[in-house]
Amino acid sequence: MLTLLLHLKPMNFEISNLPKRDAKPRNNGITMVMDKGLSIREAEDMLSVGVEYIDLVKLGFGTSYLTPHLKEKIALYQSAGLGVYLGGTLLEAFIIRNQLDNYLALLDTYNLNHVEVSDGSIDLEHDEKCAIISRLAKRCTVLSEVGSKDATKELAPYKWIKLMQTEIDAGASKVIAEARESGTVGIYREKGEVREGLIDEILTKIPMEKIIWEAPMKSQQVWFIKLLGANVNLGNIPTNEVIALETLRIGLRGDTFHHFLP
Repeated sequence: MLTLLLHLKPMNFEISNLPKRDAKPRNNGITMVMDKGLSIREAEDMLSVGVEYIDLVKLGFGTSYLTPHLKEKIALYQSAGLGVYLGGTLLEAFIIRNQLDNYLALLDTYNLNHVEVSDGSIDLEHDEKCAIISRLAKRCTVLSEVGSKDATKELAPYKWIKLMQTEIDAGASKVIAEARESGTVGIYREKGEVREGLIDEILTKIPMEKIIWEAPMKSQQVWFIKLLGANVNLGNIPTNEVIALETLRIGLRGDTFHHFLP
């Protein structure tokens, strides 16, 4: 099965004037998929059609605590060349219980070399968060998430920029702009509309290749693709929408059809 996955032909025929996608392993144009509890068979099915277009898999929030055959699923993703990590909410659950060392042992148990550091559900001093990022960066690729899961906590643009830059300086490989799996908080308004002014401000200071924008809704994906191109980093993509997102990236769906034409 795995040998088959690694030798998929990504395109079935030729079409001219499509935007060029960066080749894997990618630093730009990353697609991060949220696995909210797939079975091994479902994970294999997802990879059978989408492995060429997926870069990272997040085992969302605390699902890894309950998911059967967790070690086998992680190994499946890693064997397909994907970075896989546990949801940041799980790390927060360990931190609030003063069990960070237990979490570090968990990374070793499951042979994880990617980790998400977030503080969207807990009150964590930013210096402490950065210290955790620095500690984990010595052993893993760190993705740090900025923004709150509480819709009533709306950060000013300068604050987003300061937090993102400080966490990059602490050792985060990329920063993730919070939106939850619903796409209705953080960089979005209550009904999912993009906070356009906020995004513009962030991009004046933080390079686009350093940011993964959580964008679970099609409208959000379209907005970022039109703003930043086919190779924008997007996250929290539903597992059954990997191919659909790729068509948006290259102008083979109505929403971006004319955007990339000469």
